Amino acid sequence: MDKHPIGIFDSGVGGLSIWKEINALLPHEPTVYLADSKNAPYGEKSKDEIIQLCIKNTEFLIKKGCKLIVVACNTATTNAIDYLRAHYHLPFIGIEPAIKPAALRSKSKKIGVLATKGTLSSLLFHNTAENHAEEIRIYEQVGTGLVPLIESGRMDAPETRALLEKYLDPMIAAGIDYLVLGCTHYPYLLPVLKKILPEHVRIIDSGEAVARQTKAILIKNDLLADTVENPIHRFITNADVKILQGFLAGYGPSLEVAYFDF
Repeated sequence: MDKHPIGIFDSGVGGLSIWKEINALLPHEPTVYLADSKNAPYGEKSKDEIIQLCIKNTEFLIKKGCKLIVVACNTATTNAIDYLRAHYHLPFIGIEPAIKPAALRSKSKKIGVLATKGTLSSLLFHNTAENHAEEIRIYEQVGTGLVPLIESGRMDAPETRALLEKYLDPMIAAGIDYLVLGCTHYPYLLPVLKKILPEHVRIIDSGEAVARQTKAILIKNDLLADTVENPIHRFITNADVKILQGFLAGYGPSLEVAYFDF
């Protein structure tokens, strides 16, 4: 049994959607979550900038004693995970858009992908699309402006819905039957997305798959903490603590939320 925490980082609150899946599947595991909201969104930065931010986040979590790190950001994964795996000794779990399951299930052979510029322009994204969607038409859309709205808690704001309608209407007209959410922030838009999309269009993200992979890697490396009572979950942000607390409402007293200018 390994009582060290799982480390998770994202360019803000988006990765909390991944944390919640991991916590549900692995309730005995302590965690440290790092929200780099000050530098959000990563999707508009260069590859070199993204790698440098990921190095900073990784070294912060290593100092906190983390035994495994989940890169809970599609843009960070697609641009930096190869570098991280090559330069650090602990296991890394990455995230990429769930193109494969969407492609396998699509009946119309048309799927939409809503993601950041950094994800859609990455080599990993294009390799994934080529390997798993040969006979599928993929409609890509950069979700410019969505991450700042989510980071400020404005998921239900009129400007958020207006942006989503602008991005999704062409996909709907083209006949997609699956929408892949290629950013960990975007699951927080599910209530609005379901109002905009026709009932037959299914929404898919990577959260459950990432949690299952995290468990598998912990087992493989003999790192599970399967008997820890009331594990502590620490959340650290370099922006407004109240925003982070709002996204964690209802998750109990074992959460520690703090500001740190990292």
